[in-house]
Amino acid sequence: MKPISADSHVVESPDVFLGLADRFGDEAPRIMNVGDQVDAIVIPKYGMRGVSVARMGMAATRLARNEPLERRTGRKPEVAHMQDPELVALFNKGYAGMRKGLLDGAHRYEDQDVDGLAAEFLYPGYFGMFGMKNVPLLVALQKNYNDWLHNYATASNGRLYGLAALPIQDIDSAVIELKRVIRLGFRGGMIPCTSPSDRPYFDLAYEPIWSLAEEANFPLSMHVGCAAYRPREFRTKPVHRDGIADYAATQSTVQRTIVEFMCRGVCERHPRLKIVVAEFNAGWIAHWLDRVDQGLQREYRNKSEPYTGASPHEIWKRQFFATIEDDRPALATRNLIGLDNLMWGSDYPHTDSTWPCSLDVLDELFEGIADSDRNKITYENVQHLYDIH
Repeated sequence: MKPISADSHVVESPDVFLGLADRFGDEAPRIMNVGDQVDAIVIPKYGMRGVSVARMGMAATRLARNEPLERRTGRKPEVAHMQDPELVALFNKGYAGMRKGLLDGAHRYEDQDVDGLAAEFLYPGYFGMFGMKNVPLLVALQKNYNDWLHNYATASNGRLYGLAALPIQDIDSAVIELKRVIRLGFRGGMIPCTSPSDRPYFDLAYEPIWSLAEEANFPLSMHVGCAAYRPREFRTKPVHRDGIADYAATQSTVQRTIVEFMCRGVCERHPRLKIVVAEFNAGWIAHWLDRVDQGLQREYRNKSEPYTGASPHEIWKRQFFATIEDDRPALATRNLIGLDNLMWGSDYPHTDSTWPCSLDVLDELFEGIADSDRNKITYENVQHLYDIH
């Protein structure tokens, strides 16, 4: 079976930002050329530097460069050096230097065929749309994004599935948008991987959202980097910043959020709600679930009644899914995590992507593992979760 990527990305076009500057002024993101940045997403209020759209599509530059790909066995290609003259030249072209499939969903099959994929589920490239302080702006941007994403995916003739952004910071708007995207045919949606600081996800105010998603069999994803805005007074500042340590501990940002669902009543009230933990990989999950279970028992040791609900392991296997890329530890512990709870993603076109050698990576990664297990993780689980055929 050709694999389905449960975690790929788009590069947002300028259409996503149309009309926002007229309504929200310098707080609104827009596409601009700024200094040496071509086609960057810029919010003027916060300075004239931005997020280069070309950098969002770094993996897609691999076939356009003369430098050969370097890759270790069972691993994705090595990260390119950001000062490489050939790469800088591609960045300087902005949208004009991109493969057609990143600009037009009707051509995305060309990128999939290079990689041997059947289809992709699409997350944003611009993660900042989930962490805006200005909630009306966030609502408007995510609606624009969903409209554009629907058109981009529809043009693919069934090979792309967009995951709609839900403006959870405004619950009424989120319910309206959830109903709208379900009507449009979206198979799943996204919420921030950290809950808003003033309202954790176990707050009963979210009940209309969880109920609607559960009833509609509409999985909700929490993707790495897509965090809700956190006021300064709630931020912890390390004594010394360390990029390696921060990258290695990325899963810590979603672990607390999972507990909000798993141990604070949400999953108990909504046992058919499905939640995807996207691009945090999964090699940590088996050990972490043991720790959550121990923490739960410790919390109840001084209470008059023992805990009688489902265990964290049971709730995970019933309701949670995790995406992996080249995560061998996850495969080694797949029976502890749940063979039905793992899905593979290429992360295309981001720098951590396995593209354009995903099949080779998968062959090496699944060496010694039954084909039936590989088919589940790379095809069947995502097909079942999102009810696609």
